[in-house]
Amino acid sequence: MHFKITSLQNPKIKSLLALEKPRERRKQKLFIIEGKREIEWAIEAGYKIGNIFFCDEIISFDELPEKLKNDKLIIPVSTEVFEKIAVREGSGGLIAVAGQKAHLLSEIKLKKNPLVLILESVEKPGNLGAMLRTADAAAVDAVIICDLQTDFYNPNVIRSSVGCVFTNQLAAASSEETIDWLKKNQIHIFCTSLQSAKPYHQIDFTQPTAIVMGTEATGLSEAWTKNSDANIIIPMRGKIDSMNVSNAAAVVVFEVLRQRGV
Repeated sequence: MHFKITSLQNPKIKSLLALEKPRERRKQKLFIIEGKREIEWAIEAGYKIGNIFFCDEIISFDELPEKLKNDKLIIPVSTEVFEKIAVREGSGGLIAVAGQKAHLLSEIKLKKNPLVLILESVEKPGNLGAMLRTADAAAVDAVIICDLQTDFYNPNVIRSSVGCVFTNQLAAASSEETIDWLKKNQIHIFCTSLQSAKPYHQIDFTQPTAIVMGTEATGLSEAWTKNSDANIIIPMRGKIDSMNVSNAAAVVVFEVLRQRGV
């Protein structure tokens, strides 16, 4: 096992902290995972784990899962150092560096009657994380991000998704590429839009379905609305004319499950 790191000036710590920046994550194709459960899920999902930083004042070596007990990768750090490198509270004394995946459309495996969640130009990591939690809860086939404004590996996405970034099939592609892929797989496109829209519960979701969500500020691009099989809306009963996009996604996705008797 490595010697305990007690200084923030240590090269390994500096390299880890650099991964909090999107540009550095893209450059190195690496990212940070915090927490034992999240790291185990990443391993199960086939992510390659690099250095594992652990604070033995929070978690003992014996408490580590056997699959993580690799002397070449385990790096003990002091409490002071761990508190500086941890992005969230409740990391449980464990932080890992992992390699990113490509997330190609061609790698998605679909069930017989698929349900896919499409997110165009997601702006806030918290919203993306919340929708990944919904996708996991509903066991959707895949979540596809189009024209990505925030990346899957933002520490706040991993935190707000409570690790569901590792439990869902994910893909990143342009809107045009995704539309072509949906048509090729004969999946119907239902866009959340205010224009020429029907109440969501009046739509037949028992067929292969893609639910497409846009930004709260600008909605969906024309590429989606002109290729939509139907536009859907959630009727608002109060004074506010819209919902948070992650809440709206949950409402529609679970209506799909209701109709399918799941």
